[in-house]
Amino acid sequence: MMHRVAITGIGIVSCLGLDSDSVQESLRLGISGIQVVPKREEMGFFSPLSGVIEGFDYAGCGLTRRQRKTMPNFTIQAYSAVTQALDKAGLQSEDIQNARTGLIFGNDSTARAQAEQAKLTEQDGSTAGISSGYCFKAMNSTITLNLNVLLGVRGASWSISSACSSGGHAIGQAADLIAYGRQDRVICGGAQEINWESLCSFDALEAFSRRVDSPAQASRPFDAKRDGLVPSGGAAAVVLERYDLAVARGATILGEIEAYGFSSDGHDLCRPNGLGLQAAMEDALQRANLAPKDIDLVSAHATSTPVGDNAEAFAISNLFGDNQVRVTALKSMTGHELWMSGASQVVYTLLQAQGGFTARTINFETADEMSSKLRIVLDNNSTPPGRVMLNSAGFGGTNACLIVNTVEP
Repeated sequence: MMHRVAITGIGIVSCLGLDSDSVQESLRLGISGIQVVPKREEMGFFSPLSGVIEGFDYAGCGLTRRQRKTMPNFTIQAYSAVTQALDKAGLQSEDIQNARTGLIFGNDSTARAQAEQAKLTEQDGSTAGISSGYCFKAMNSTITLNLNVLLGVRGASWSISSACSSGGHAIGQAADLIAYGRQDRVICGGAQEINWESLCSFDALEAFSRRVDSPAQASRPFDAKRDGLVPSGGAAAVVLERYDLAVARGATILGEIEAYGFSSDGHDLCRPNGLGLQAAMEDALQRANLAPKDIDLVSAHATSTPVGDNAEAFAISNLFGDNQVRVTALKSMTGHELWMSGASQVVYTLLQAQGGFTARTINFETADEMSSKLRIVLDNNSTPPGRVMLNSAGFGGTNACLIVNTVEP
């Protein structure tokens, strides 16, 4: 028997805000969270642009100093997002401290912790000066290993590392575990560190926008004048539950994961061809027993790179036909949240649904040959998202596609 999968909780820490209310307002108003970071200018980055998280209180987030010792900043942000999501879901500690509750997060780097411990070793000529906390800060599984202990969950607990599709795969796999009866609920999501150590190699690829004179206009998904992505990050968390159990306990159902599709391009390390992403979209539709006409909105991966956006526009138009489905590209406001982006899209989608609007794609001014085939949401829109297809893709050609129904059945 396949079980339905309900979404009952969401939490977010991003450059658009530190909680659901502030992020929802930024989405409604089309506010950008992108700024110039002076430190990166000083260090000679090709681009100093970044999504910036302002005002996050690490010391006041509910964790002790001892607990924070093993947690890099983005793991602390993930803890904040998870506690928000659990509160929204109405779940207490005793509800999740069992073998039927799991924890899956997408993450693909802990660069600062790695760099700091290597620097200490080199400076001292010994490892004696390295704090014991670094062992746990420097692991890709730092989020799940820390949060597993803090929350006391006793079911699934692991991290997914698949570049910029990590968050999407984490939520998809969590949904599958529930659908197949392996877990009753899973706390899932994605996180991304924002620091120069994690971004210098990306900057060296010269893939970042250099529109330094107008940071808020730098991320331009699908626009003919786009000149690269803008890195960003934070943490997004989602609580998934077996639908019937969520209803039985009187939970508010925010939405439903109807399908998870995935694929790989098998083509190139960093130049997607669009065919792999289209295959993931088709896989999701088939698993949900839906047709393209059943989708109300596509939340595009759309990172604002020339090659990537072209490939996705090709995939969307191939599957849906030209200008046949609404498309929104939220990275125009947030920048590319990398490992967390597939998870944050789910949170952003549900915040739009709760607010009764669809966020517009800002900074889109001129279509190119491929984006002219898309029906991009450009104006303030009072039409809620409905049934949404959410795309995410990563280096190496890994693709994830989620179908989320935000309409109450």
